[in-house]
Amino acid sequence: MIAVILASGRLERLYTGLSLLVSAAAEGERAFGLATFGALPVLLDDGLVASALRPEETPDLTEPGRALFARTLGELVETARELETCRLWACAAAVETTNAAPAAVRERFDGVLSTPRFLRETAGARLVAL
Repeated sequence: MIAVILASGRLERLYTGLSLLVSAAAEGERAFGLATFGALPVLLDDGLVASALRPEETPDLTEPGRALFARTLGELVETARELETCRLWACAAAVETTNAAPAAVRERFDGVLSTPRFLRETAGARLVAL
């Protein structure tokens, strides 16, 4: 089992975290993610893929690389939501303290968990914080 705390809103870090979750889940391993303060608004943003195409959001990438990155980032988000062995939760504190729309949180996440509860639910997992 792997547990990933998605803490950063930086797209490269989010990509890495989602890649860890999707790779593990695709191999049949249980994979759990918790989107906290930085990552939550990014994952709720309908313009995520478009953001990844902007040089200021992904300055280390080449133009062709940016297009591939953006497409793959969108696919990682969708695949993480579709895989049965992958669960994504929104951090309770982040939901309460940001402008997260409750309907969007319900639509895009498997629920809302506090960080302590996430850690209890994933006890014994390989834990990664990005």
